[in-house]
Amino acid sequence: MTTVRRIFKTKASVITAGLIHASDPKDQASKAESQLAAQKSYFSISSLDFWKAFLITMRPYLIFVSGAAGLVGLAFIESSHPARTILAFFPLFVSYGLGQALTDCFQTDTDAISSPYRPLVQGTLSKKQVLVVSFSGLMLCILILAYLNPLILVPGIAAVLGLLGYTFFKKRWWAGPFWNSWIVALLPIMGRMIERKTYFAYVSPITEYPTHLFLFAVAAIFFGYGNFVVMGYLKDITADRTTGYRTFPVVFGWRATAVFSDILALAAAIFTGCVLYRAHSNLFSISVFLMGLAVNLSAQVKIHRTRDEAKAYGPISNVVRVFILYALAIVVALKPDWLAFLVVFYLAFEAALKYRPEKTQV
Repeated sequence: MTTVRRIFKTKASVITAGLIHASDPKDQASKAESQLAAQKSYFSISSLDFWKAFLITMRPYLIFVSGAAGLVGLAFIESSHPARTILAFFPLFVSYGLGQALTDCFQTDTDAISSPYRPLVQGTLSKKQVLVVSFSGLMLCILILAYLNPLILVPGIAAVLGLLGYTFFKKRWWAGPFWNSWIVALLPIMGRMIERKTYFAYVSPITEYPTHLFLFAVAAIFFGYGNFVVMGYLKDITADRTTGYRTFPVVFGWRATAVFSDILALAAAIFTGCVLYRAHSNLFSISVFLMGLAVNLSAQVKIHRTRDEAKAYGPISNVVRVFILYALAIVVALKPDWLAFLVVFYLAFEAALKYRPEKTQV
């Protein structure tokens, strides 16, 4: 009888352990990802379907983030040749999308829960395909910029290395937002560096005009993007908690994250305002800045009032708008003759944002 009881207890413990293991959210996410992997049928890289799926992976509505950041740097060049400016704008513009595709390859665990619509999760693209195409695209962008000024290789390669560390730092609440922000903050620096006489020493002394304005502008990009990252985490709390990502809201909760977001939003507004004040802004730049300020205030109030991940996309979308509006306010203050292009740029962003494939994801 004693032997029978021992066997029964052993079996019960094994079954219980199995049930506990199966109910582990991390295990469920891993199992779901494995099942999806077994069903994958990848598009050929030479097919139109592949490039459509890759475009979705790039998030076209967010490439305007890098485009706006790059324009800030380009606007600080006093007398650049139009051909050089156009040539530099294209790689700066698409770089965010290529970087987004690259980082997606390392976070399919969370995307399988929060963003099942994405091609990497659905199995229409392979990680190898996306890695090769996105990495090659980023290298091409760096080479184009390096053609304009070889020194751009330094921040360009640093940015790519930063992207490769994206997932590692996202899992750590104290690093994620600022790690992402410094990478994006390199874009205005690279934009300004297409002027061959611009060296690192030239943009460093904060006491010289207009150098300190440029550093204020970089700070505005840094904090503005940081706010987008922090607020963006709120829509993925469940997925991040399930897969072991200790983001700021997972560790500290919604309210603390909203307050953190407020601080970053205030910093972005202050640095943008400092640039506009010292640059003797025109009516257009002030109007764009005030518009961004109003949208930002609305976003911050709404993110405090909601506790629903599924409804966080509204304020998050507005924070993206704010980032672009602040950047364009700086650009039009320095280059008022670019106004027509900037209007088209912003309207194109709104169109891309409106027709994104999943409305609850930004």
